[in-house]
Amino acid sequence: MAPELTPIEGDPKKRCYFFDSDVSGFHYGPGHPMKPTRIRMCHSLVMNYGLYKRMEIFRAKPATKREMTQFHSDEYVEFLSRITPVNMNSYIKEQHKYNVGDDCPVFDGLFDYCSISAGGSMEGAARLSRDKCDIAINWAGGLHHAKKSEASGFCYVNDIVLGVLELLRYHQRVLYVDIDVHHGDGVEEAFYTTDRVMTCSFHKYGEFFPGTGELRDTGIGKGKNFALNFPLRDGITDESYKSVFEPVIRQVMETYDPGAVVLQCGTDSLSGDKLGCLNLSMRGHANCVRFVKSFNKPLLMLGGGGYTMRNVSRAWAFETGLATGVELGPEIPMNEYYEYFGPDYQLDVKSSNMEDMNTPGYLERVKNIVMQNIRLVGGPPSVQMTDIPRVPIDAMMEDANEDEDLIPPDERRHPRLLDTRRQADGELSDSDDEGEGGRRNHASHRDADNLAHSTGRRAAVGIMSAGSTHGIGTSMATAVTGGTPTPVAGSSNNQSDMDVDEETPLAQMVGRKKKKPGRKSSTGAPMAVDTS
Repeated sequence: MAPELTPIEGDPKKRCYFFDSDVSGFHYGPGHPMKPTRIRMCHSLVMNYGLYKRMEIFRAKPATKREMTQFHSDEYVEFLSRITPVNMNSYIKEQHKYNVGDDCPVFDGLFDYCSISAGGSMEGAARLSRDKCDIAINWAGGLHHAKKSEASGFCYVNDIVLGVLELLRYHQRVLYVDIDVHHGDGVEEAFYTTDRVMTCSFHKYGEFFPGTGELRDTGIGKGKNFALNFPLRDGITDESYKSVFEPVIRQVMETYDPGAVVLQCGTDSLSGDKLGCLNLSMRGHANCVRFVKSFNKPLLMLGGGGYTMRNVSRAWAFETGLATGVELGPEIPMNEYYEYFGPDYQLDVKSSNMEDMNTPGYLERVKNIVMQNIRLVGGPPSVQMTDIPRVPIDAMMEDANEDEDLIPPDERRHPRLLDTRRQADGELSDSDDEGEGGRRNHASHRDADNLAHSTGRRAAVGIMSAGSTHGIGTSMATAVTGGTPTPVAGSSNNQSDMDVDEETPLAQMVGRKKKKPGRKSSTGAPMAVDTS
């Protein structure tokens, strides 16, 4: 039986979705809460719900070292590209300098994983800027803690900052919204001194990683009042979250009028997360996606935190459905991870009965302060735009598969070309998808002229402890010069399926040195994005 999909009215958007099958081959190490397998679990749900029929699916070219240095320092990127579990003892000084070792371990394929994560976010931003899609999704991205020259909170390369920099080539203003349970410190720090990016983070604050994101941290210099922080307490519910999220975002949209929006959809804000402490249901979390999408701005949707694997994949699959214009049915379809969704095999993630420490009075006071900070912006800042310099990614966006026509017809296509093919409407016969959406093909199979088979379009976090590990304080005092953030979360190899959701005491997560080596992902020539 076909999975149940409920169409959402008025949704004629173009969507592109980025997934690289190599992502599940990386492993942070035994007992580490960050498991890239969650992205493959989500992808399995996306495919088995049939969402691939409603969007273009791409395997992005991995980001190059040169592209990463648009934000990160040359020495830091070079260090990430060189260090491996085999030679890590030769880089003891550098590991300390770049905060690599505990939360951010060294594992096989570390740089390859960073390249995949960053490549998807950069290419998604490039496609949005060129009107090739209205919504771009990269669940392997959203690694918001990475700094310019430092790994942090499971993040090594900050794909979000790299994606925003690409959007800024075409848009005067970009809005960044973060619904992860942890503060998006790396992104805020990167753009703390500019008015071209407004950052808005809703997060748990107080003796909690990373210790930044205080209400009074609003930016400096030209960036004054363009960094918004909404500190939350434990146990916030769907209703309470909605009561502050929607008014704040609506006011931001009206006042700032961004040209594009980046939404970090960290799912560690869901109820029952291993490292989170909020109490959102799947639908409460997805309501944020639905609300931001309703403004009809170019939207880049990224992943982020989330450490209860089965719930991460549920939420991201449901939000992929919303992005494609449908609401997924409650029954989870058969897929390669089906047994992990037992015993009820339902899509929903429900709230628990934990106490909500966010009183109505507290939320109202914080909301009023945040709204006042927004009003101080005084309207959208004007920006002098110049001619956009051409970079290699521009040629790729104009014809991503121009070399395909040169391949002799009797030669096998590269898997990357095959991955970009999308099923066109009406391509399947009734025997393949009969009953879906009430469509039936009544044409005679004997009349070949009546069959219109389309070829399809080508598509090509010190988080492990409850306390902060870096810079806990009441105010974020580390503003960046030049307006740029930090690195993004790492990668993993050889993750055992049985390791997907194992419970591990937090105390055992600190002080790891060596990680089990695993399969490396394939690399390719990543796209280059120049922001000059």
